[in-house]
Amino acid sequence: MSDKRILIGRIVAAHGLKGEVKIKSFTEAPLDVASYGAVLASDGRKFQLVHERLQGETVIAAIKGINDRNSAETLRGLDLYVDRADLPEPEDDEFYHADLIDLPVTDASGAEVGRVLAFHNFGGGDVMEVKRGTASVFVPFTVKMVPTVDVKTKRVVLSADGLAAMLEVNEKSAAGAA
Repeated sequence: MSDKRILIGRIVAAHGLKGEVKIKSFTEAPLDVASYGAVLASDGRKFQLVHERLQGETVIAAIKGINDRNSAETLRGLDLYVDRADLPEPEDDEFYHADLIDLPVTDASGAEVGRVLAFHNFGGGDVMEVKRGTASVFVPFTVKMVPTVDVKTKRVVLSADGLAAMLEVNEKSAAGAA
């Protein structure tokens, strides 16, 4: 296993009586959550997803070795990962969030203002966590706030709006600490 695991889904519930589960997929095409072979669960177990199908935006899948609802219920909340090396290389204008971790975050002039720490989605869209000194701040990961992501030159560029939002959060945090 490489040192980079990619979160591709989360088991959100059991489905039916035969051990199937509902999976919130984080892959571009939801059914791809089952296309990379065995997945590693956040508790360390490996699972093989089979008989996957789409129900709305949720993936329903069976897991080899899980044959009843009670067993499936115990899996609720588990995150599912694959090794970064098992994923196809992204196209020229695409990237995986994991490939951006620890890249410098700059303003439009190229001055470094922080480093990418992590990505989160709390329900309102992706946010990028930027480490700035000893603190970290969140910036909405939108084209308006982050217009340039350049994996080849290894940098993430904030717009003036993105920089202002980040500095505003920093100022409010500092004022609250005083």
